[in-house]
Amino acid sequence: MPKRILQGTVVSNKGDKTVVVSVERRFRHPLLDKIVRRSKKYHAHDEGNLVQVGDVVRIEECRPISKLKCWKVIGGEA
Repeated sequence: MPKRILQGTVVSNKGDKTVVVSVERRFRHPLLDKIVRRSKKYHAHDEGNLVQVGDVVRIEECRPISKLKCWKVIGGEA
């Protein structure tokens, strides 16, 4: 089964080897027929503490690392 890959913005890097990534999705509301934005935060594993707040990164689904972390940072975009 392929692993999911999401792209989002780092909103926190306070934890050791952990970053919080906000991923936004856009969809058309079925009743209002408008484009709606929804965001969700994911805790991701950053082994080298390399990413900073505001970076656009890609995260990949992985095995559970802790209670909240089951994603890992695989690379950054500009």
